[in-house]
Amino acid sequence: MSSDQSMVLSLSCGDQPGIVSAVAGLLYATGCNILEAQQYSDPETGLFFMRVVFARLGDKPSGNEAAGGIEQLAGRLGMSYTLRPLSLPKRVMLLVSKFDHCLADLLNRWRTGEFPMEVVAVVSNHGQEYLASTDLKDLPFFHYPVSRDNKAQQEAQLVELIERTNPDLIVLARYMQILSDGFAARLAGRCINIHHSFLPGFKGAKPYHQAHLRGVKLIGATAHYVTSDLDEGPIIEQDVERISHQDTPDDLVRKGRDIERQVLARAVRLHLEDRLILNGNKTVVFSG
Repeated sequence: MSSDQSMVLSLSCGDQPGIVSAVAGLLYATGCNILEAQQYSDPETGLFFMRVVFARLGDKPSGNEAAGGIEQLAGRLGMSYTLRPLSLPKRVMLLVSKFDHCLADLLNRWRTGEFPMEVVAVVSNHGQEYLASTDLKDLPFFHYPVSRDNKAQQEAQLVELIERTNPDLIVLARYMQILSDGFAARLAGRCINIHHSFLPGFKGAKPYHQAHLRGVKLIGATAHYVTSDLDEGPIIEQDVERISHQDTPDDLVRKGRDIERQVLARAVRLHLEDRLILNGNKTVVFSG
């Protein structure tokens, strides 16, 4: 059994008895072996969530039978699901402004084979000269300047590029532009933003300076899905670091960038591996 044959199934539906048995029985009946399985029942919403990695046994019929059976099961249980080869890289678009530490980190993880993704575009509202510390060689780079007067036209360019490149995931890797409600709605469930604060708190400009003035003892970062509610989307990952009165605002910025890199990388990995399922204004996160 090769890992190249592995499929990942992520599903959600109304909670009811027998879901795990139905999925496992279907996979067994179609000649598949379960390699990994996680599930969660939410008592508040009455929803059931599951992630299963499975592979077809070498001497069994085609895996298409499993896909057909899952489609029928979804209809019977009112199930929303995704099914795809685990080894298939997801198409990713990366957006950035002037601060490129998160972008550089994601690209390094991709180049070293850590992230199973295909970079279909890198987009910035600033020119490449602002991203001099990031290796953009051989990458499709698009410079879409934005101003108060051309914001609608710039978003229209982005929409056209998204339609042309068809990314599975869009990452705002410190892209410091507020998206319009309509544009954000287009990206529902497939756009991750890294916020340079431990949400909620210290929103707006210079969050580390605000934190310094308040004498906080923890700083952090938050990765969340983008929605039309600014910085209020379902949270995927967060982390913090303890600081002291000896830390200057520059120290907070330096430490904050390290947290931002790590938090965004973890969030992107979870999405690439289909370990995230939306649950209203929250996320179900199946750890790896």
